[in-house]
Formats: sequence, structure tokens, C-alpha cells
Amino acid sequence: MTLPAWTLRLVEELHGSDARASAVVEALSEDQLNWRSRPDSWSIGQCLDHLLVTNRVYLPPMAYALQRHGKGLAPEIRIGWFGDWFIRRYADPVTPRTRARAPGKSKPSPGVDRSVAEQLVASNEEARRFVCLCGDYDINRIRFVNPFVPLIRFTVGTGLEILVRHQRRHLAQAEGVRARLVG
Repeated sequence: MTLPAWTLRLVEELHGSDARASAVVEALSEDQLNWRSRPDSWSIGQCLDHLLVTNRVYLPPMAYALQRHGKGLAPEIRIGWFGDWFIRRYADPVTPRTRARAPGKSKPSPGVDRSVAEQLVASNEEARRFVCLCGDYDINRIRFVNPFVPLIRFTVGTGLEILVRHQRRHLAQAEGVRARLVG
């Protein structure tokens, strides 16, 4: 069976995230990895750690929801109005005026070691396998309990989009920190 186009798009996006994560830590010392431009900002390492923790917290509820449903097909990911608003507000790259605090479950460690990029790449490999598995399901109909805000139930399709766009946001943040650090 051929995978839907959205699975290939998300897998490629995750590969791109891996490359960006590896590049942003390249040739940095542990001190540089943990350098923050301001006390209230995150370091490069914290940005990557936040993405790693988010993968670890976000993927299991989606996998659980999938197990409880029969197979189906979703030729495209359809995001509803609330999911679209949420993505624009919290996941996509945003301006500093719309910054939000990370939920407690996904707060990064105050200091990370150099393995954080490798750990993120490994967790993205799990995410890629999950995306491919989702190709056999109607992810526009299957909802999961949001592990950060349990009252919110997104479709698995929306959850996958959030995961990928959230990575785009914080990798851009890490790249900005690196530019200030080495610039």
C-alpha cells in the first residue's frame, strides 16, 4: 500500500528537523550549548531538550488513541478551526509579543549535555515510524487527549501537524540563539 502524501511530507519535515538540530549544535562546547542571551530566555540546548521532552510526552497519547480504532484512510490532514488557531498561536514560529510559557511537563532542563541533539534525532525517528503507521488510519477522525491540557482533544492529524510545526518554531529559536552567540 502506498503511503498518503502527508506522511511523506511529515517524514521529510522531521528529517529536516534532524539536520537543523545537528547543525545548530555543531562545534559548540557544552558551555556554549547552555549559553542564554537573557536570564528569561532559553539556551540552544534547552530548545532541543524541550522538543525532545515534547516528543516523549506527546506521541504516546496519540499512539494509544490509534490502537483503539480500526484502520481507515485520510488522503489529507484536515485541521479544524480550533486546531488551526492553536497551531498559529502556539506551534508555528511567532513573534516575541506572542510568547507563551511551556507547560510544566515540557519545561527543559536548566543545563543539558551534548547528547541532546542525538537524543532528539532518535526521538524523531520514533515520530517518523509513528507517522508512517498513521498512514493506515483516518487520522482526521481519531482524537487523543492532549497530555498538556487534558480538556483539549485534537485529532491525531492535528497532533502530528502540531508536533512538526512546534519543532520548526523552536529550531528557529535555537538558530537565533546561535547567531547571537557566535555572531
